[in-house]
Amino acid sequence: MDDLFGSGPGNDEDDDGSVAAGGMPPRSTAPRSPLAVRMRPRTLDDVVGQQHLLGQGSPLRQLAAGADAAGPAGPSSLILWGPPGTGKTTLAHVIANGPGRKFVELSAITAGVKDVRRVMDDALTARDLYKTTTVLFLDEIHRFNKAQQDALLPGVENRWVVLVAATTENPSFSVVSPLLSRSLLLTLKPLTDADIEGLLVRAVDDPRGLDGKVELEATALAHLVRLSGGDARRALTALEAAAGVAFGDADDADNGPVKVELRHTERALDVAAVRYDRAGDQHYDVASAFIKSIRGSDVDAALHYLARMLEAGEDPRFVARRIVISAAEDVGMADPTALQTAVAAAQAVQLIGMPEGRIILAEAVVHLATAPKSNAAYMGINQAIADVRGGMGNGIPAHLRDAHYPGSKQLGHGVGYKYAHDAPHGVATQQYPPDDLVGRDYYRPTSNGAERDIAVRLERLRKIVRGK
Repeated sequence: MDDLFGSGPGNDEDDDGSVAAGGMPPRSTAPRSPLAVRMRPRTLDDVVGQQHLLGQGSPLRQLAAGADAAGPAGPSSLILWGPPGTGKTTLAHVIANGPGRKFVELSAITAGVKDVRRVMDDALTARDLYKTTTVLFLDEIHRFNKAQQDALLPGVENRWVVLVAATTENPSFSVVSPLLSRSLLLTLKPLTDADIEGLLVRAVDDPRGLDGKVELEATALAHLVRLSGGDARRALTALEAAAGVAFGDADDADNGPVKVELRHTERALDVAAVRYDRAGDQHYDVASAFIKSIRGSDVDAALHYLARMLEAGEDPRFVARRIVISAAEDVGMADPTALQTAVAAAQAVQLIGMPEGRIILAEAVVHLATAPKSNAAYMGINQAIADVRGGMGNGIPAHLRDAHYPGSKQLGHGVGYKYAHDAPHGVATQQYPPDDLVGRDYYRPTSNGAERDIAVRLERLRKIVRGK
């Protein structure tokens, strides 16, 4: 059983090409490829998930079938957009397995324009001399700058290569328009729990995987599925690590498959995958869910999304700014102290930093989520702006105009103005808005929280001011 992490089917050669007696590599040679690599599908039928992209006649099917099936009008460039571990690299390898294909892989993290041009030159030679099509897999294409992406255009446009570019960020923002317009954009979806479970079960029994040398208990399987976060690579890596822990605990005697139990998976991987990209869709999606949970008064969901952002390394100042906005927009005058709490939290986070800043942010989130809600002030300013943009509010009543400069009195400025503090209760009957906005109500307080009392007071104030 100790051969589990040594050599196996289809992997009998050392890195230097030597073969040990009996087709097994010596124990001192390099370790076997990672489980995630060994289990990589060889055909589209073996791919887990992404069934929305794998129907008969789909572009992926055409490319995987080879140049003849794709035809001269078939796709020659793909951009695969999706979260990590959803099969972008796998699909590139499957496409490269087609007849008359050669696979070349570049990473945008380390490659440059010279590397791209070298691949294009080699691809042109392979096509013209050997009738071989080069499949160029470019990982993390969003890390390429404009000049680097532009270097891909001749090869894509002239079909020197079949470009398969992978990205975890929205290509609309990270890929230059000329390349985007010449490529077919395919969106990969996160794998479901059922997809991950099926993949793990297959990896346990497959000769390329663990070859039946382990038995995965149901609780351990469920734990691996939950911690994978829809990432196939992470799930397989965790399974391999858990199997290694189980073998370390097992006796040397060969008593059949080693059981991988929940305790083994907990020791191998005890932190759930956090799906978050600070500059892409997840950044905005999680922030949106965070604010909407506060607005919806679900304090538990709000704390979850707060934790998700902080654990993913989000800038706590960004979180604090969103909390300040929510205090004014969603809580408003229903609890005027919410804004004070939010501003204080933002200042305190800048003062003390992380990780202690999480406590302050959490207090502010709890205050806002549990506070009564009112967007009356927010809606009021929006309606007032709409009227201004619509051309309403012509002029300013003469009695409200500045009367401090010489000659202003002759113009009627300030004439008839009533000083509010001279009136009973400090409120005078007087016209304040322009003529065409008299009687216009922008602020409509709710009956929630402090606004319940404000509404009663506001009704009395409007009656006095408007002389009703």
